[in-house]
Amino acid sequence: MVQLTATPVIALVDEPVHIRATGLTPFQIVTLHASLKDEKGNMFYSRAYYRANEVGEVDLERDSSLGGDYTGVHPMGLIWSLKPEKLLTRLLKTDVMNSPFQVQVKLHELDFLLNNKPISAPKASLTLERWYVAPGVTRIRVREGRLRGALFLPPGEGRFPGVIDLFGGIGGLLEFRAGLLASRGFVSLALAYCDYDDLPPQPEITDLEYFEEAANFLLRHPKVHGPGIGVVSTCKGAEIGLSMGIHLKQITATVLINGTPFVFEVPQVYRGQIYPPVPPSIQLVAINTLGLTEFYRMFEETQIIASQSFLPIEKAHGHFLFIVGEADKNVNSKRHAELATDRLRRNGKSNWTLLSYPGAGHLIEPPYSPLCPASGLRALSSSVHWGGEVIPHAAAQEHSWKEIQKFLRKHLISTVTSQL
Repeated sequence: MVQLTATPVIALVDEPVHIRATGLTPFQIVTLHASLKDEKGNMFYSRAYYRANEVGEVDLERDSSLGGDYTGVHPMGLIWSLKPEKLLTRLLKTDVMNSPFQVQVKLHELDFLLNNKPISAPKASLTLERWYVAPGVTRIRVREGRLRGALFLPPGEGRFPGVIDLFGGIGGLLEFRAGLLASRGFVSLALAYCDYDDLPPQPEITDLEYFEEAANFLLRHPKVHGPGIGVVSTCKGAEIGLSMGIHLKQITATVLINGTPFVFEVPQVYRGQIYPPVPPSIQLVAINTLGLTEFYRMFEETQIIASQSFLPIEKAHGHFLFIVGEADKNVNSKRHAELATDRLRRNGKSNWTLLSYPGAGHLIEPPYSPLCPASGLRALSSSVHWGGEVIPHAAAQEHSWKEIQKFLRKHLISTVTSQL
């Protein structure tokens, strides 16, 4: 009898799962299919072909995929190679507390596909539950003063390192990374700063005092282990995260994922000091052969090397972790990180680490998240090319997530107290 097993069946999204098939004919070639339906009803699919061994078993931790959506030994390949049925669709979890993503895994004999679905019935199947919060994590809606967001508290007594989680300029409130950080032992504040609740869709300035309020709010919480807190930030959020690390003494560890060392789009303001945006070279914004917009060259002709264009990163007292996708088609993040670290080095600073990943795109997310190479944005009439190649992008996500947690613990708490 053919059986398909997974250990564990219920897990956090950053946990690997061991998938095995038994009861096959020796050396039989089979197809493993995975599918997932998101909260909007969009379908995502993946498949891979495997040959059973001499005793009729397939083990994804040992055996190589012969083809399909990936080749080689990749135990979680069925998950991170999921692709949307509807092109330009990004997989995003909005309700992180009440429901997991459910991944259907089915084993078929080598078969033809019709609309991404095998024609024959599966020989075995199972359903994986992929959660963004661990049991016991508490979510508290934040609507205090100007602040808008969601606070996630780990289970258990005692105090934990605190982290502010910032995403890019798409706006709204993304909670999936904050929920996962809380599951790993951080008090995490998913902070909105535009196009959410009563926040303006497109602010005329970035007011750094708003983010200072958020830092003080987090430090006041009785479960937060001070005196410093961290920031995990992406794209436009990384521009803001960099400024927080420079100006706010409360910030002692800042993770910058595919960002810039200068202000763009709208001015940044802090206590009367105005940092104007660097003007883009619009003529260098490209539309590729697939009709996708690429922004990564738009600052090439701008004199960003001039000192007045850079945020004064050398004034920061905390530590920085730069995470770079070298195949990023939205931001020239490798070049920007090199300019920032060069400036730190020239000023005698060594308070930074740079992780640069060949083949990784712009949207570097928690492990096993499917690559989103391109998607639509409400603010644009065209879709944006984020970049990335499936296998190296998956490897970058898995490695960087571990490094992010190590970096935050190292610089936010003097000793690792835990089971974390």
